[in-house]
Amino acid sequence: MCGGTQKCSEPTETRSGWTYDERHLPEFVPLPWTLEEIRSAIPPDLFVRQTWRGLAYLMRDISMAGIAWKLATLIDPFFAKQGVAELFGGFCPLARWSMWLVYWWFQGLIFTGIWVIGHECGHGAFSPNQWICDLVGYTVHTLLWTPYFSWKISHHRHHCNHASMERDEVYVPKTRSDLGIPQEGGPSKIDYDEYFGDTPIYTSYMLIRQQLFAFPAYLICNVSGQKNYPKWTNHFDPNSILFSASQREAVIISNLGIFAMMCIIGFASGTWGVAAITKYYGLPWLCVTHWFVMITYLHHTDPELPHYRDALWNFQRGAAATVDRDFLGWMGRFFLHDVAHFHVIHHFFPKIPFYHGPEATEYLQAFIGEHYRRSDKPVFRALWDNYNDCQFVEDEGDIVFYRNKRGQAVLRQTSKSPL
Repeated sequence: MCGGTQKCSEPTETRSGWTYDERHLPEFVPLPWTLEEIRSAIPPDLFVRQTWRGLAYLMRDISMAGIAWKLATLIDPFFAKQGVAELFGGFCPLARWSMWLVYWWFQGLIFTGIWVIGHECGHGAFSPNQWICDLVGYTVHTLLWTPYFSWKISHHRHHCNHASMERDEVYVPKTRSDLGIPQEGGPSKIDYDEYFGDTPIYTSYMLIRQQLFAFPAYLICNVSGQKNYPKWTNHFDPNSILFSASQREAVIISNLGIFAMMCIIGFASGTWGVAAITKYYGLPWLCVTHWFVMITYLHHTDPELPHYRDALWNFQRGAAATVDRDFLGWMGRFFLHDVAHFHVIHHFFPKIPFYHGPEATEYLQAFIGEHYRRSDKPVFRALWDNYNDCQFVEDEGDIVFYRNKRGQAVLRQTSKSPL
């Protein structure tokens, strides 16, 4: 990863004295070890789940959310006082809304941390007791508009098939043929501007749309999901291809939770007003959607991350096709429970609790070496760069890499026979 364990080249015609040539790209060699060999490098005590510890983190997050909510109730009355209004003068509205922005930022991070606790529950990493995991996970995910059991099922399948072009559940790359781009080597040079020549303003619009609506769109319409699924695949249909017959009841229970939330929000809006519910709850929840999509997108989308076809895919290679990122510094570590800082180990062993992630990652990195990826690039810059540089993959090849808006990659499949 650029700036991390693996170093990448700079495949662009603008590099001084160098012209892009596929043959000159660094070769990628897939992970050679078995999952059992990798697991043996992680001390057994790091797999231990402590219910009391998970509950303590949950109580901490709920307490912070309550304190932030209480402080937010003081914002409007404070700025309505005559002396305060006179002190700020014409800047009073700006100062008031600045305080609301601070609330939305931190409450959004706190809510996201609570969502992460639900994610831990879905993997069984919160407690060795599955009943406790499901009770806590169902509660906190429902309160944040996520159908717990339905998403848990599809997310588990994502972990089992990550980086597989044929079976992964989410962030499946578009292929050259999906976009109607002809193969290289044809009678005429491909004008990639014809396919990707959008403006920065349009790119910004598309990126904002992704950040705010991609997760609901995935749940409702399978956006960015597996392309082989039927058109109306979604997480709310008990008969969806996403679920087996035995999972139908769990999907219905998830739907009942979302329906209950609709009733609660409707009652609260009628009692305190839509504007109040939007300010105190709605906008922080929208921040949850933004942070969650940004985190997961950057975990799984990067020019250096491979995607495999069936001939060379296995679970551990898919797990290694993720990247750890320094996400918002101390705020990401404190509020988001290290979900972005130590995601690679989570893909190898989803039941390792997040509080063991830092130490377990040290052992993982020591064992797999250059196959471990970390990026220190500022995350908003990474979001912009990857959104522009990860456009499509080739229709053929056992290992494929994203190509940018000029049809260029940064790595190529090894010419050696992978183990």
